[in-house]
Amino acid sequence: MQDLGVGLVGYGLGGRVFHAPFVQYTDGLELRSVVSTKPPKVHADLPDVSVVPSIEQLLADDAIDLVIVSSPDELHARHAIAALQAGKHVVLDKPFATNLADAHRIADAADQAKRLLTVFHNRRWDADFLTLQRLLAEGTFGRVVHFESHFDRWRPEVSDIWKEAREGGSWFDLGPHLVDQTLRLFGMPLAITADLAALRDGAPAPDWFHAILHYRDIRVTLHSSKLSADHRLRFAVHGTAASWIKHGMDNQEPAIAGGRRPGDEGLGLDAEPGILTTRVPRQATRTIPNELGDYGIFWRSLVLALRGSGPNPVPVAEALDVMTIMQAGIESNRNGSTVRLDSAPRQR
Repeated sequence: MQDLGVGLVGYGLGGRVFHAPFVQYTDGLELRSVVSTKPPKVHADLPDVSVVPSIEQLLADDAIDLVIVSSPDELHARHAIAALQAGKHVVLDKPFATNLADAHRIADAADQAKRLLTVFHNRRWDADFLTLQRLLAEGTFGRVVHFESHFDRWRPEVSDIWKEAREGGSWFDLGPHLVDQTLRLFGMPLAITADLAALRDGAPAPDWFHAILHYRDIRVTLHSSKLSADHRLRFAVHGTAASWIKHGMDNQEPAIAGGRRPGDEGLGLDAEPGILTTRVPRQATRTIPNELGDYGIFWRSLVLALRGSGPNPVPVAEALDVMTIMQAGIESNRNGSTVRLDSAPRQR
């Protein structure tokens, strides 16, 4: 079948690491154009790909079937809606939008255009998360009572880049990863209590968050700090039969940023196993090797979905659930309150 023509809006970290390499590697996709004001930067990596200065020029190209929006957050709604109205399918980088209302406007535009819209929640395919899903499916923990998810870093100096000043700060940068993973495991919570803070000197937006998601019989803690000298903890899961502690992050992002490519041997291999401590039926401690992480699953699934042979890899309703939690977290922090979610509309 003929390859689907792909246009990429933006060539920062997202475009350079998470999108372009995987589009080039995935059968059925052909990267044909990039929107950027820095053609030499793009051509250093993609010498044969066209570079255009505006999204309008990209959208006028009939050879583009799919647009990947990897522009700054405040442009997501404008760029995604323009692409959909131009008859293009859209992959939208996280966060879906800067607020829930804009996310719904984008979703409505996709419905009206009858085009596929998906949000790039790539960390569904992290090695450690795939391992955790397997352990849960096997009933390893008994009944889970506490789930803790961290995305900490050591970045004590504030950089002069737009991401450091984005609305919502790290809650809207790293929070969507943690929220989406949690929803995949446990569904929508009843409520959220969130605390956001700017703790580094000169930080223009929150660089620390601590959110509690309230379920009927589970408590979930989502945490991130950019002032964690020891930032190894990733997951802690405690249940009625066992606990699992995982240190270290999935290596696909740093590996590709360092020059490796999808399909390279060992890409997605997380060599730091989690530690499982069981109490039922007997006390024991053992290491748990990780599943192989693979962001390529998103792209292969996307091709099938666009050809009518498979489901959307990240359905719009699921991405809207993430945005519902994100906005409720902002409200909780602003008002110093617990925000209930159990009555929020969730289906489209």
